[in-house]
Amino acid sequence: MSKTFTKEEVARHNTVNDLWIIVDGDVYDMTKFLKFHPGGPGLIEPFAGGDATEAFFDMHRVDVLIKYKRYKIGRLDSAKGPSAVELHQPGAISQVPYAENNFEQGFKSAYMNEGHRRFRKATREFFERELLPDMPLYNKQGKVPSQKHFQKMGINGILASRIGPGPHMKMLSQMGIKLLGGVKPEEFDYFHEMIAHEESARLGYPGFQDGLGAGLVIGLPPLLHFGSRATVAKYAPAVFRGDKRICLAISEPFAGSDVANIKCTAKKTADGKFYEVSGVKKWITNGVFSDLFVTAVRTGGPGIGGISLLLIERSEGLSTKSIKTSYSPSAGTAYVTYDKVLVPVENLLGKENQGFRCIMYNFNHERWLIVCSVVRGTRQAVEECMRWANQRKVFGKTLLQQPVIRAKLAEMIAQVESVYAWLENITYQMCKMSYREQSLKLAGPIALLKYQSTRVALMVADQAAQIFGGRAITQSGPGHKVESFIRAIKYGAILGGSEEIMSDLAIRQAMKQMPTNARL
Repeated sequence: MSKTFTKEEVARHNTVNDLWIIVDGDVYDMTKFLKFHPGGPGLIEPFAGGDATEAFFDMHRVDVLIKYKRYKIGRLDSAKGPSAVELHQPGAISQVPYAENNFEQGFKSAYMNEGHRRFRKATREFFERELLPDMPLYNKQGKVPSQKHFQKMGINGILASRIGPGPHMKMLSQMGIKLLGGVKPEEFDYFHEMIAHEESARLGYPGFQDGLGAGLVIGLPPLLHFGSRATVAKYAPAVFRGDKRICLAISEPFAGSDVANIKCTAKKTADGKFYEVSGVKKWITNGVFSDLFVTAVRTGGPGIGGISLLLIERSEGLSTKSIKTSYSPSAGTAYVTYDKVLVPVENLLGKENQGFRCIMYNFNHERWLIVCSVVRGTRQAVEECMRWANQRKVFGKTLLQQPVIRAKLAEMIAQVESVYAWLENITYQMCKMSYREQSLKLAGPIALLKYQSTRVALMVADQAAQIFGGRAITQSGPGHKVESFIRAIKYGAILGGSEEIMSDLAIRQAMKQMPTNARL
């Protein structure tokens, strides 16, 4: 049991040779730490023997108290309720209003049940215990996630969870993989997958988060859906375990949203046993460290009718170079060069010259999971603003007591809740429709949802910057999660199809259903 002190006892320790302070009801002995404080001892000395709570939280997050918990020596006998550190437990569901979906905050849900709740708690605890401790340093230094990170995610079912329900779930028990939260493979649905994406997206380090398999979630489905049984059996288990890493390589310097314009070529060798692949790919997430590249190549004439999809192993002639983007090299974004790479013809995914269909088949799921991540990251920014507005004082009042700040928060919350409700509805349709029906009916709605979610994220980023002020443009301190959110805000608006392409696609899809005799 923690030792308790009175305020009078703490007040007696008020010199540089014997300095105690109070933060959030906890008592810390700062005597030995003074000379190591990054801001110098002058920031701590004025609070010697007194309460430094307000000043501390003006400059730091709770994480700092957790990092330096060894200096905590007890708690005030008059302190009420648990401290922020005690509330900060791995897997805990936030009690801040609107920080979670309403099901997690006591409301009823037509979509989720207790199994989803257990899965979220277990998944959140896994990310916070096993991966989050490494994120700040890796993200700052631009280090990519290690093989061990992937293997941890693999054996705990995280990698499989982010691919969604399907026949591959039956493979898990054979590989010794169990889903978190006691979820059985046959119970797993798209809401479980949505939760897996959300829990990765809420951690506040977008570059490293994308490094943890953003390439896998769009690169593995084409293998599972279009690879032969032998090809799936050869490669998929190693990917699910985290022993091999995979990415999707479509974009080129010459072709982004214009997939039909790709120039990377694949020509069969004289003996017909291999494709010889030459060309380049650009902005390939996880490409720096991937072992497998699901690559769009030109095997025929111009346009969409000449495209094929190949699974290419990292081998002689395939090289990758890191591209430094605006969030962090931890994502492993790569420029990929194929110089006469020989690929067995058995690694063709789908049929030759029908690869465009495979790519389009994958797009709905890719865009949906981008929405899951964007909306959860946006909700996290809202929570950051709520917490900051509750603790930050200006003109003698907290920000939350200022009408102008409440108006900003109201707009942010209303937009996030609206787009989340739409996401839930789309996810429910995915649970009830066959993949073929999803392809026919959901391409337009998912595209429009992606467009709206990134527009909302941009608005929230703008308002969050105003609420945090200078801290929103500082890569450390209380606003670092908001700063990283703002810096990565355009990724969702570009990857998987730009906003302009999404909005146009949605209306073109609607036009196909428009009754020809519709009149006012």
